[in-house]
Amino acid sequence: MLAADYPFLDVLWTMFIFFLFVIWIWILITVFVDLFRRKDASGWKKAAWVVFLILAPYLGVLIYLIANHDGMADRNLQQMQAQQEQMDSYVRSAAGSGGAASEIETAKGLLDSGAITQAEYDSIKAKALAGS
Repeated sequence: MLAADYPFLDVLWTMFIFFLFVIWIWILITVFVDLFRRKDASGWKKAAWVVFLILAPYLGVLIYLIANHDGMADRNLQQMQAQQEQMDSYVRSAAGSGGAASEIETAKGLLDSGAITQAEYDSIKAKALAGS
C-alpha cells in the first residue's frame, strides 16, 4: 500500500539526493583530514577553517577546495609516496637477503662494472649455488 503512494520517479529522486548527500559528507571528511594534515597552517588558521566549515558547510567546502586544491593533491601524493616507501622497506626487511639469485645478480653487476674479474665472479657464483 505504501509503495503505491510513492511513485518510481520519487524513489529515483530520493536516491539521487541521498547519493549527493553521501558524496558531500565524503568531501567534507576529506577536507577535514587535509586540513589537520597540513603542516603549513597554524593552529589558529585551522581553527578558523573548522569554524567556517561548521557554520557554512557547503560554502566552506567549496571555498576550501578552490583555495587549496593544489596543496591537497601534493599532500596526498606525499602521503602515498611515504606509505609506498614504508611498504617497500617492510617487504625488503621481511624478504631477507634474496638468496643465491640475489648474490649472483650482485656479483654480475660487479663483474659488468669491472670491480671483479671473471674468475672472482665464477667463484662467487659457485659459492652461492653450493649454499642454496
